Amino acid sequence: MSLWEYANPVRFLGLSERVMPWLWAGAALCLVVGLVWGFFFTPDDFRQGSTVKIIYLHVPSALMAINAWFMMLVASLIWIVRRHHVSALAARAAAPVGIVMTLIALVTGAIWGQPMWGTWWAWDPRLTSFLILFLFYLGYVALWEAVEDPDTAADLTSILCLVGTVFAVLSRYAVNFWNQGLHQGASLSLDTEENVADVFYVPLLVCIAGFVLLFLALVLYRTGTEIRVRRTRALIAREARGGQAERA
Repeated sequence: MSLWEYANPVRFLGLSERVMPWLWAGAALCLVVGLVWGFFFTPDDFRQGSTVKIIYLHVPSALMAINAWFMMLVASLIWIVRRHHVSALAARAAAPVGIVMTLIALVTGAIWGQPMWGTWWAWDPRLTSFLILFLFYLGYVALWEAVEDPDTAADLTSILCLVGTVFAVLSRYAVNFWNQGLHQGASLSLDTEENVADVFYVPLLVCIAGFVLLFLALVLYRTGTEIRVRRTRALIAREARGGQAERA
C-alpha cells in the first residue's frame, strides 16, 4: 500500500483512529515513568543542584517545538507539490501544539536559567531565535484564521513556514554558530562527551519518547478534527447553494 493513499481523508481517519489509543497510552506511560524517575529518583547536580531536573521538561519540549515546525515544513511542501488537503490540515493542526511546546521551553528555560545566569532572560542567540520561532508560530496560526479561502490560506501559510524554517534551524544550532552565547551545548549529542551524565540520560530519553508520542497523538487528533470541520463546512455550503437554486 502506498503512503500517498493516506492522503485520502477517509483512509487517514481510519488509520488515526486505530493508532491513537496506542499513542495516548504510550505517551502517558513514558511521561509518568520519565518524570517520576527524573524528578524523584535522580540525584542533584553538583553544580546546579535540584534545578537541573527541569531538564526533563525543558529539553523534550524544546526538541518538539523545533521538530514540530519541521513536520509542518514537510506537510507544507507536500501541499505545495501534491496539493493533498490532509497535509495542509496536518500542518495547521500541528501549529497550536508547537506553540504550546515552544512556550513550555521558553518558560522552563527562564526558570532554569535564572539561578545559573542571574537573570530570567538574556538576548542569547538561541533564546532570541527561539522567541522569533514562537512569533512565527503565532503568525502562522493568525494567517490561517485571517484568510477565508482554505486553499489560499494553505498556500500563504506554506510560504510562511518555509521562511520560519530558518529560525527553526537557528534555534537548534545557534550554540554551534555563535560560541559567545550563554546557552549550553546540546544535552543529547553523538559526541558522548557532550551528553548529560548517564544517571540523567536514560530518564531524559524516556521523557523525550513521551513528548514525541504525545505530539503525534495530538496532531492526529487535531488533524481528524480539521478534516471533519472542513467536511461539515462543505456540506453546509452545498446545502446553502442548493437552497438558493430552489428559490431561484
